[in-house]
Amino acid sequence: MEKIFKLKKHGTTVGTEIMAGVITFMTMAYILAVNPNILSGAGMDSEAVMLATCLASFIGSMCMGIMANLPFALSAGMGVNAFFAFTVCGSMGYSWQVGLFAVFVEGIIFILLTLTNIREAIFNCIPVSLKQSISVGIGLFIAFIGLQNANLVVKSDSTLVDMVDYSSSLTTQGICAVLAAIGLMVTAILHIKKVHGAILIGIFSTWIMGIVCELVGLYEPDASAGFFSLIPEFKMTDFSSLGKTVGQCFNIDFGSIGIFDFIVIVLSFLFVDMFDTIGTLIGVASKADMLDEKGRLPEVKPALLADAIATSAGAALGTSTTTTFVESAAGVGAGGRTGLTAVTTAVLFLISMFLAPIFTAIPSFATAPALVFVGFLMFSNIAKIKFGDDDLTDAIPAYLGIIAMPLFYSIADGIAVGVISYVIINLATGKYKKINPLMYVLSLLFILNYVFL
Repeated sequence: MEKIFKLKKHGTTVGTEIMAGVITFMTMAYILAVNPNILSGAGMDSEAVMLATCLASFIGSMCMGIMANLPFALSAGMGVNAFFAFTVCGSMGYSWQVGLFAVFVEGIIFILLTLTNIREAIFNCIPVSLKQSISVGIGLFIAFIGLQNANLVVKSDSTLVDMVDYSSSLTTQGICAVLAAIGLMVTAILHIKKVHGAILIGIFSTWIMGIVCELVGLYEPDASAGFFSLIPEFKMTDFSSLGKTVGQCFNIDFGSIGIFDFIVIVLSFLFVDMFDTIGTLIGVASKADMLDEKGRLPEVKPALLADAIATSAGAALGTSTTTTFVESAAGVGAGGRTGLTAVTTAVLFLISMFLAPIFTAIPSFATAPALVFVGFLMFSNIAKIKFGDDDLTDAIPAYLGIIAMPLFYSIADGIAVGVISYVIINLATGKYKKINPLMYVLSLLFILNYVFL
């Protein structure tokens, strides 16, 4: 372990890394239920997608752990899977096989860009202030996701979002919100008292409280409304179903694909995946103090390569874009600092193929406290951003990027807002010498992406 992961150098232990890997997995396990549900809307077999998601997550996380020695886990990206199902296979009318082929091509392009150092150059050209703001923005973003998963935040016709009405949904949304709030307090108190594994304890205690509530009738499952039984089922997985998706990305009629539409699809996957990955790496690495004095991540090239390999492997297996997960911040917050954390998560994804009904029974409101609390840990990086009058050309773009992530519900859009505003503000105020030339290229590409894609 010491030879492979250099644990002493990173000031960590095997126990801490394994615990961090388990926590990362627990906060990501929802993807095993959500991804099949979304991609089944494109006509794919849900159990096959679940197995493909497990395998792609295993391959991606293992590559990240071994190749880059970083505590970041990978799985099928949220948002990209919705674009895959509802845009590519929905409004554009393409088959899911074509969608998988587009993801496969995107992954190959990623590999080439990584080997030619283009992605690494993009990572390194982003100013330190924006890198720190990305960490803060991701903190708000995952906290917002956690509040939604907890059912504390619900949609509103008048204000877009609102707090849940406990009285009208006490046995579904209401009780989930209450349990998540209790779980958050348990997590916070244990963390303050420096209890090892506080986040993991918070997840399990919230889930156990939910099971008790279901048994005594305080929680009533309502599948039609998305509230399922919290008690895990014990049954075997049908592994033969994986054959319904493996290799299907090559089983298409290339003559039926419109070349312009296909380019647009690939570029869309490319843009979202590239900047979601870069944003996640910057944000989580910043929180773990892994960036050097210039704001660079020394192991960024193998990390980006691992992400690219996982994308193409996932497409060949039968799932949408596999990318680095922002929930990795949960493991980092629990002390994960090396690839052993990612390897642990990878092994758990592989095991989950055999015990999928148990893992997918963990409700989203039980992992919500972890997301909200890790959001707090990442938000604390805002103290590193200088907001004095002499630093406003850095601070204002950082602020705009921070608020854009949760409000636009996209890490990539948050980075785009930060980069574009940074270039415009510094150009207009005569501070063009501080702008890295590649930042001009990024700004132009972001603008063209919004105009044409």
